[in-house]
Amino acid sequence: MEKLTQQEEEAMLAVWQVGAGFIKDFMDAMPEPKAPYTTLASTIKNLERKGFLKGERYANAIRYSAKVKETDYKKRFMNGFVNDYFQNSYKELVAFFAKDKKISAAELKEIIDLIEKPENQ
Repeated sequence: MEKLTQQEEEAMLAVWQVGAGFIKDFMDAMPEPKAPYTTLASTIKNLERKGFLKGERYANAIRYSAKVKETDYKKRFMNGFVNDYFQNSYKELVAFFAKDKKISAAELKEIIDLIEKPENQ
């Protein structure tokens, strides 16, 4: 599985949010400013070619759905991100955000609760 461009990731986020749908559905789900329809259509075609989407023809339109789960993609690239920037240490990642005040004590407590009681996930 290859890393997607920012434009491809934005399109995939819309696909994961919508589920199966047509390009117009994904366009509606994307935040402003939206890319032009033709740009999104090209991006969707590239994602299909790369194996991230599958398309089913319905008359003159193609209905797309994800072949790659959002969680699988996130796990794959978060692991690489943590390895590249935090010496493969999730502790260093959390410490970075804590030191930069991007995560609160309450959020850290929630994370600890998730670790101690994984059945609540």
